[in-house]
Amino acid sequence: MKKNIFVIALDDFTSKLFGTVSHAEHYRFHALIPKTKVVAAASYSMPDLLAEARQKLKDFVGPVDGIVCYWDFPATIMLPTLRQFAGLATTSNESILQCEHKYWSRTIQRQVAPEFVPRVVAFDPYCEDPLGMIDLSYPFWIKPVKAHSSALGFKINTTADFLAAIPQIKKTIGRFAIPFNYIFEQVEVPAEIAAVDGHWCLAEEIIAAENQVTLEGYVFNGEVTVYGAVDSLREEHPSSFSRYHYPSRLPSHILQQMTEIATRVMKATALDNEPFNIEFFHDPKTERITLLEINPRISKSHCPLFYLVEGSSHQEIMINMALGKKPEFPHGSGRYPMATKFMVRHYNGDARVMHIPSTKEIDFMRHEINGVSIIILVKEGQRLSDLFDQDTYSVEYANIFIGGHSEEELQHKYRRCLELLPFEFEPVTDA
Repeated sequence: MKKNIFVIALDDFTSKLFGTVSHAEHYRFHALIPKTKVVAAASYSMPDLLAEARQKLKDFVGPVDGIVCYWDFPATIMLPTLRQFAGLATTSNESILQCEHKYWSRTIQRQVAPEFVPRVVAFDPYCEDPLGMIDLSYPFWIKPVKAHSSALGFKINTTADFLAAIPQIKKTIGRFAIPFNYIFEQVEVPAEIAAVDGHWCLAEEIIAAENQVTLEGYVFNGEVTVYGAVDSLREEHPSSFSRYHYPSRLPSHILQQMTEIATRVMKATALDNEPFNIEFFHDPKTERITLLEINPRISKSHCPLFYLVEGSSHQEIMINMALGKKPEFPHGSGRYPMATKFMVRHYNGDARVMHIPSTKEIDFMRHEINGVSIIILVKEGQRLSDLFDQDTYSVEYANIFIGGHSEEELQHKYRRCLELLPFEFEPVTDA
């Protein structure tokens, strides 16, 4: 009998990748909550989302064997509640929040790995003098206690920068804070954390480092395993990712040290029987390693990369965790020794999308260039400023996944993809 796996915000692209996992024929995947309600929605009502999911699980005829997600907030924070409702084993709400609540997570990290954690200060953007709560020297970053994809993150070089950022944060932070607080207020947390709810922000010292890498791993019965490392690269703008590259090109001894830090930190969070990814910075000049953040999920963006290199999307890890099985993830069974996700971005202010590649043009590209797939994130007529969950400095309008045998081949394929995929934009200026 096939196992019934419910997926929060199941989409067509990653649904196809489920077919690459070991024993895919033994699983049946069901959409749980439409993607439009969970990913880049204008607002999130946590009670409504949970009620809709509970009703679908209740109405399902047959056993519910697992519930998974590979999207960020609010999907991850819903998992324990929905699994409990379905009678499934699950990690706790507390363990998810210990990863997702940026201040609580930093507090735990500092307790077990203080030499690898930057200075952080929590502040209330609604108080009379939020800058007065921050004792860091310029420059520093500010970000909400809970957001994702660098949304509402600002580099602060001067007091003027801070004063300009605060109104923007206050205007939209409730989109994350209100649904986050719905779960946060149900969990028993330390007194020093309880006051720092989703409407608060962090100021964090700047990490001077050239390299950023994400470790993909899981915790199974208390034991931490790291099975892959992916480089995050920035090029045109230092605050925006240009691509992810797998496998990481960092030296093995650096990756081993990061794995040891990740093991120490993940055990402290109490996350169990769950996948995670954890991001680090590395400065090749000083060899300094700094921990950036933890996500209690696999990275959706890395799924095609693992498939191209290892022969299976690491959705396999997520499925095994949900079913209570220790993964045996394949290595080196893919068509290529390396793979990259290119994030195609628009940097030059607001614009309207005038043309996107047609299905025929995409099919031609895939026929001409092997090992390539694309996700288009915009629609014709759409204004870029209307897109949610973009970083402060650019808009991501397409993703191109490419497998290759060398860095030169990856770059050549990417340039050819851009030649074959016509995107057109018209600048927009508000009168």
